[in-house]
Amino acid sequence: MDWDKLKTFHAAADAGSLTGAAETLGLSQSAVSRQISALEAELEIKLFHRHARGLLLTEPGRLLFEAAGEIANRVAVAEARVQDSRDKPTGALRITAPTALGSIWLIPRLKQFQALYPKIQLKLLLADHELDLAGLEADIAIRPWPSTQNDLVQRRLMQVEQHLYAAPEYLAKHGTPETLADLDKGHRFIAYGPKKLAPIPNLNWQLTIGHEPGTQPRAATIEANTIKAMMRATEAGFGICGLPDYVAVENPGLVRVLPDTDGPTFDVYVVFPEELKGSRRVAAFRDFLVDAAKAWKAEAAE
Repeated sequence: MDWDKLKTFHAAADAGSLTGAAETLGLSQSAVSRQISALEAELEIKLFHRHARGLLLTEPGRLLFEAAGEIANRVAVAEARVQDSRDKPTGALRITAPTALGSIWLIPRLKQFQALYPKIQLKLLLADHELDLAGLEADIAIRPWPSTQNDLVQRRLMQVEQHLYAAPEYLAKHGTPETLADLDKGHRFIAYGPKKLAPIPNLNWQLTIGHEPGTQPRAATIEANTIKAMMRATEAGFGICGLPDYVAVENPGLVRVLPDTDGPTFDVYVVFPEELKGSRRVAAFRDFLVDAAKAWKAEAAE
């Protein structure tokens, strides 16, 4: 089978539509349709049920999709090994991280990495859900949670502390709490919601700190489904929020509330597929992250 046609079929099956496949591959929708029709003609098999809501795989199509996925993974690994056979790390490096960790902590540090490795093209895939590293949806991940997949290499990068923060505007209007008991005296709070989707355990600790276990948590004035959105709501003066220090300490628009009060800590990991263990690009970025995390922790301790 022609790999170009097979790759187009796999993209269409993965996206569930011709439009999605066209966007992924950088082709026109008509070109995608022609290649899939040509593949079906060569195989004398119908691969999709076409309907108004998109594409549904037939049973033969499902079998071919699974096989094409395995081939795509092998091709990606082969491309990575070819790129890493050169003297200096070069080629594309796909990095995935949660939105807040990636946009606030990681991006400002990438300029230094680019200066060290100018031939590596960085591709950021920021998402608050877990991409499939074993399926090579990305080359390396930074995650504030341990990996749930097999066949991955994982290393603890740093421990992150959390503290209470608010905007100067909010504190000027509602007053600055001096004790934990003051938090229950008319203050407003920002929380993560829905709680069951929180990427970090105890992310809503600001609603219960200072309370006896089992007592009613404080009500949230506003909920947001990303940590970055929680930070923005804090900046806007909606209330007090518990935030990871990598979100807040570099943000001059936030004031630390009850400085001696610590929230729960959590670990951040760097994770990559076992197949890329020998990749120079991955190794270079992993080592850079380790050094960057050490430097950040040292600066935060000063």
